[in-house]
Amino acid sequence: MRKNLPMILIRVIVGVVFLTEGILKFVYPGELGWGRFAHIGLPFPHVLAPFVGAVEIAAGGALILNLYAGDAALMLLVVILTAILTTKAPILLGHPLARFAQPKLDHYGLLSFIHEARTDLCMLFGLVAILIDSGVKVSLRGR
Repeated sequence: MRKNLPMILIRVIVGVVFLTEGILKFVYPGELGWGRFAHIGLPFPHVLAPFVGAVEIAAGGALILNLYAGDAALMLLVVILTAILTTKAPILLGHPLARFAQPKLDHYGLLSFIHEARTDLCMLFGLVAILIDSGVKVSLRGR
């Protein structure tokens, strides 16, 4: 048990964060659900936000309970990479990325990106650790 404790803690906190964010998309849809998705520039925000919220709730719960944790982490990896690309990449670049709006900040560039993306980056690295620990094999090469 003691040997597994670090991964259990990572799984639980990553799961809690995604579970909470998924719930908030339904509790505050105009602010954190479809409204935020529309503001960012994501297509079909009224459909996409509830779908992402449901994935976050289901996969976050799966991480907490250690049920199909590797598969859940893989689904959430898509969510967090999309979030970083659409909301944080414009901060790093210092200008909008395609249709994705640039937030109004005092500073842009690498340090601002790291500051603004700190939670997203923690979730990203936590999900990668869970994937590695679960033994899920991810291949970027088609077979």
